[in-house]
Amino acid sequence: MNVPLLDLKPQMDAFREEIIQAVTGVIDSTRYILGPEVDMFEESVAGYCGASNAVGVSSGTDALLISLMGLEIGPGDLVLTTPYTFFATMGSILRVGALPVFADIEHGSMNIDPDHMVEILETDRKNKNRIKAMMPVHLFGQCADMQRIMELADKFELPVVEDAAQAIGAVCPVKLESETAWHRAGSMGIAGCFSFFPSKNLGGIGDGGMVITSNEIFATRLKSLRNHGAQPKYFHNVVGGNFRLDPIQACVLNIKLKYLEGWHHKRQQNADKYRQLFENAGLSGEIVKLPPVMYAAEEKAEQQNHHIYNQFIIRVPDRDGLRKFLVKNNIGCEVYYPLSLHQQECLRPYGFTHVSFPVAEQASRETLALPIYPELEVSQLEYVVEKIARYYQG
Repeated sequence: MNVPLLDLKPQMDAFREEIIQAVTGVIDSTRYILGPEVDMFEESVAGYCGASNAVGVSSGTDALLISLMGLEIGPGDLVLTTPYTFFATMGSILRVGALPVFADIEHGSMNIDPDHMVEILETDRKNKNRIKAMMPVHLFGQCADMQRIMELADKFELPVVEDAAQAIGAVCPVKLESETAWHRAGSMGIAGCFSFFPSKNLGGIGDGGMVITSNEIFATRLKSLRNHGAQPKYFHNVVGGNFRLDPIQACVLNIKLKYLEGWHHKRQQNADKYRQLFENAGLSGEIVKLPPVMYAAEEKAEQQNHHIYNQFIIRVPDRDGLRKFLVKNNIGCEVYYPLSLHQQECLRPYGFTHVSFPVAEQASRETLALPIYPELEVSQLEYVVEKIARYYQG
């Protein structure tokens, strides 16, 4: 049996003709830069995520970059973030001339640890107040502890840029103003950044990204920055870039957005099936540590997306040996991430060679992503668990 880590073809086959018709419409319109398709998609994503504005950009990386540019983060500034995430989180900080400051991660969620954030922020306050923003990441489809993070944002008067590249549609409980409610990823900070890379729960047919915000002034600034800082055309008060979302990507994503909730639900069903299969095989807990659910969901629709499983991450002993065994048995799997960000070679000139974040480093040694995409058959899930059981139990 073959079980790929991700197979986009079954998904595309379901609405291939609809996409071809929409793309053909863009081609025939000759409107190839921004235009009505981008406007429509921005409105749809803003509504879905619970924000008043959305700004389509060229990638998830550029969503992070333009958000930092919009906050005027630059040389001499620091941005507090996690060492355990995709490189784009740190890369966007470095590209504006700032430096990352890392807080270690929680062992369970593998999201940034608010307790460690407090220590760093208190130290920074006693020194030079160089931290100018916080960039939590909602890793693998589950929100970071935004209740604690937003409290820290208020206490230290810092803007929050949510890296929600892996978490569009995920929810968590946060008390904003007077009452606690479930909020969608990206809607709580001044900016929420999404990626539409093809492997994401909502993926395009190429690169694409989005920033959502409920700050009208900030949204206007982002729209200018994505178009070389022009406002109006040919008049540039700031230096921006060419960060525009392609209308062909927008029209495809607008079609796929209608299916997103169903895909979330199918991923959640697959995750539940994995849990059942691992427990039945006697692997759950002792040998295979399954991804914990950090937010208890009640039987309310708005709470069901407490985890949308962009990835299904397990912790195992002898991770690299298991990975080789699974690949040999035609099971796709991946290591996210074999090196924590503070261990990357490009940070050596900045003096990160002697720092250590043990929880993140442990995650880099132990974690493995299994197939979780919506179109998986139960027989494929059973095959994955059967092979893992064979590896550990003989």
